Amino acid sequence: MQIMPTQMKCVLEDSSVDDPSLSEGITVDPIVRGFITDWDAMEDLLNHLVYASLGWEIGNEGQILFADPLFTPKAQRERLVQLMFEKFNVSGFYATEQAVLSLYAAGRISGCTVDIGHGKIDIAPVIEGAVHHIASRRFELGGADLTKLLALELGKSNPLVNLSIQDVEKLKEQYATCAEDELAYEKSQRSCSNEQHTLPDGQVWKVGSRKNLI
Repeated sequence: MQIMPTQMKCVLEDSSVDDPSLSEGITVDPIVRGFITDWDAMEDLLNHLVYASLGWEIGNEGQILFADPLFTPKAQRERLVQLMFEKFNVSGFYATEQAVLSLYAAGRISGCTVDIGHGKIDIAPVIEGAVHHIASRRFELGGADLTKLLALELGKSNPLVNLSIQDVEKLKEQYATCAEDELAYEKSQRSCSNEQHTLPDGQVWKVGSRKNLI
């Protein structure tokens, strides 16, 4: 199984560009909140996944399974099928919903799934292997929003430190914690010690109780 990244770095292919640094720091998001928004970037991403990560050889492609997020439009799935057969010559393609696969992984065919991702939260009841879409709900809130909130809080406590969103993402993964309940949260606020983190460019960032605010 391969987990797709949410961002890709933009690389200029035009050799006539004198300053390659113009493309540094530019990222594209082929998938936003579960939906494909940039098909050119998506094709590049899939090319990397199937040939570099999965080790497929051109002319000897295999079969592929896609886990669709909740409420994936029919048009998007049809275009994805077309892309996989026409561009990547897959011998077989199957797409099913993430909620169903989550239950299968737990050895069940019925239940309620809560999928918390980078850009969304999907809640879906599954009955005998079929998603009950009428009762399903989506909240456009996820890890990316927590990263932005952490960046805002860090800006308040470290106004002189210049943080990119990629730096904040790494800091969140390294320092942010999650309390089990309100009492545990209050305890963590009282006992939280200050730590220092040195960024790749030499800037020093202080982390304290704000790592628990998100």
